[in-house]
Amino acid sequence: MTATTDPKSDLRFYLQSARDALLWKLEGLSEYDVRRPMTPTGTNLLGMVKHAASTELGYLGDTFGRPSGEPLPWLDEGAEPNADMWATAEESREQIVGLYRRAWAHADATLDALALDTVGTVPWWPEGRDQVTLHHAVVRVIADTHRHAGHADILRELLDGTVGMNQGNTSIPPGDAAWWQDYRNRLEQAALDADKNA
Repeated sequence: MTATTDPKSDLRFYLQSARDALLWKLEGLSEYDVRRPMTPTGTNLLGMVKHAASTELGYLGDTFGRPSGEPLPWLDEGAEPNADMWATAEESREQIVGLYRRAWAHADATLDALALDTVGTVPWWPEGRDQVTLHHAVVRVIADTHRHAGHADILRELLDGTVGMNQGNTSIPPGDAAWWQDYRNRLEQAALDADKNA
């Protein structure tokens, strides 16, 4: 990355890196593995992509009077709670990923069209506290997407051992399986020792 004085370029860079990381976590996995709930609250990879698409379309579309026209029935009044956090058997991976890519294009068009100090109204926030600048909305989406990319890092490692921000950047020290097992064992022992000393 080169130095820039354009805040929009910085925002785009960090938003796109989070988007790419989130989608990379789906690559090479079965339909079951991209959908299966990996935590007691049901956290799953494809559901996070569906949620991220919905978030971008809301904060970087509807909030600024730029509706995408994409049907999002999981957000309609009366939809079941958390319906944006998982994909039904009828919703294909291609549909969800396609929706996310269209959400990127729509959000990027909003960022291109409006100044960062443009004020929008978040439809689902309480009246009187529902005003937000585009700059704030983009930062919020970046934070949310990176948070979910971090969740996806953990889920993917649990599924098949794949780690890293993206295919070319693992962001972890090099080591073979034996080195990592020894490292993990040392951490486990440190935790046991700390618990004994508490």
